[in-house]
Amino acid sequence: MQFRIGCAIWAYREWIGEFYPGGSRNADLLSLYSRRLTTVEGNTTFYSVPDRATIDRWVEETPPGFEFCLKLPRTVTHQGRLAEQRADAIAFLNQMQGLGDRLGPLFAQLPPSYSPDAFEDLSQFLHAWPREAQLAVEVRHADWFQAPYATQLHTLLAELNIGRVLLDSRPIYDCPDDPQLHSERRKPKVPLHMTMTTDFSLIRYISHPEAGMNQVYLQAWATQIASWLRQDKRIYFFVHCPLEQRSPTNVRYFQHLLEQQGIPVPALPWNQLEAPMTQLSLF
Repeated sequence: MQFRIGCAIWAYREWIGEFYPGGSRNADLLSLYSRRLTTVEGNTTFYSVPDRATIDRWVEETPPGFEFCLKLPRTVTHQGRLAEQRADAIAFLNQMQGLGDRLGPLFAQLPPSYSPDAFEDLSQFLHAWPREAQLAVEVRHADWFQAPYATQLHTLLAELNIGRVLLDSRPIYDCPDDPQLHSERRKPKVPLHMTMTTDFSLIRYISHPEAGMNQVYLQAWATQIASWLRQDKRIYFFVHCPLEQRSPTNVRYFQHLLEQQGIPVPALPWNQLEAPMTQLSLF
């Protein structure tokens, strides 16, 4: 499966009654999620590392082909030098290996304060990362997107076969101010460089709550993803939204857009359960 699509979380009770069947229990949400979408970003591990019993349960509750793309803990990425946290990072990786074939690429989200001044620290950390384990990096300091640092970062990631997390926050910034966007506008406003450094990439798309405001951006993504799939690249596409209730609808709309254009993406399991939402007819 070269294309997977999902949200940042699964345990969101406000999805019950629309995305999840009415009356669903908290204990059932991961199972229900994994039978509708094909991957999850897994922000939970940023705050707490699951124990082995939890990992075993995640495997039991999800079908083959589903993948978790988990964030490295904040104790690794947000507490000083990365190189000093190498042992903890590898311990986290070893713990997550319990997911077996449910484990997708892990990713390191670096804080906005982590600038190119720390390039050597980042290089040491990435050189110590096991080559057989897939990792992607998300940078948030603005200087990483400017010459010469953008080229240095790209070269480092490409040489080590490390992926690049692409954060697309344009839908919530390139529009009039709106109180419902304030929570997501805490995310950095950084340029979008549609470049890949290895054979996979994680895309974090911060969608606008109003579906029509996403159309121009998702159309551009559809064109780019079609090109990458022709090159045999592997894409993980994660949809966020300031109003989290709307994330699944935006996922489904993008899937519909890809299918309409004949882009060879796997069928969305959700669409096998019920007819597509009527909102799709608005586009």
